[in-house]
Amino acid sequence: MTLRDLEQPDLAALAVELDGEPVPGLRMTEKEFEAWCDEDTRAEWVNGEVILMSPASDGHDDLNVWLLALLRLLVENEELGLIRSNMHVRLPNRKTRRVPDVFFISRSRKSIVKPTVIDGAPDLAIEIVSPDSEARDWRDKYIDYEKSGVREYWVIDPNARRVEAYCLGRDKQYVRIKEIDGRIRSKVLRKLYVRPEWLWKSPLPKIATVLKEMRIRWS
Repeated sequence: MTLRDLEQPDLAALAVELDGEPVPGLRMTEKEFEAWCDEDTRAEWVNGEVILMSPASDGHDDLNVWLLALLRLLVENEELGLIRSNMHVRLPNRKTRRVPDVFFISRSRKSIVKPTVIDGAPDLAIEIVSPDSEARDWRDKYIDYEKSGVREYWVIDPNARRVEAYCLGRDKQYVRIKEIDGRIRSKVLRKLYVRPEWLWKSPLPKIATVLKEMRIRWS
C-alpha cells in the first residue's frame, strides 16, 4: 500500500505519528503532488518530499477563523485586495508548495490567484503554531517566506502565548516588527494591528469590538 492508497482517517493518523516530519521514503514531483493532493488532504510539498499536516485543534481552528474574519472585513472594506486561507501557495525561488493559515494578496497582484493554487508570494502570511509545526513555522517557513519575497510574516503560538511579526528590510531579510504600546502593527496593512492579549482570550474578542478600536467602519 502506498500513500496514494490511504484514506483520509489513515492520512490524519500518519500525520500525527510523523509529528511534522516528511513521509519517509516518499518523493514526488510537483505535478505528481498536485494530482494526488485533493482539497481534503492537508499536506505540503517541500523539495520533493511530502509533509502531512495534523488535523487542526478546536482552538487552532477558532483562532484561524477569527483572524480570517478580521482581515477579510478590513481588506474588503478598504478594497485592498484578497484574503485567503489554507490554499496551496507556490513560492518563487523555492521548490515548495506551502499552505499558510491566513494570507493577504494586494489588489495589484490578484493575477497570482489561480483556481487551485496561488502562483506567487503573498504580501502577508500568518501561521498559527501547532505542536507538530513548531520547527516548520518558526524556522522552515520563515526561511521560505523570506527567500521568496513574502513582504510580511506573522507567527502566532497560542500554547506559548507568543506572537512575532517580521517585515522585509531593504536587504530583503526579515526585520522583527516591534511591539509598541501593547500593539504589533502591520507594515503591509497599515490599519491593522494586534494586541497580543486578544489572541489568548477565550472566547476571542468580538470582531466588531476590535474593528471599532481600530476606527474601521464597514458597510
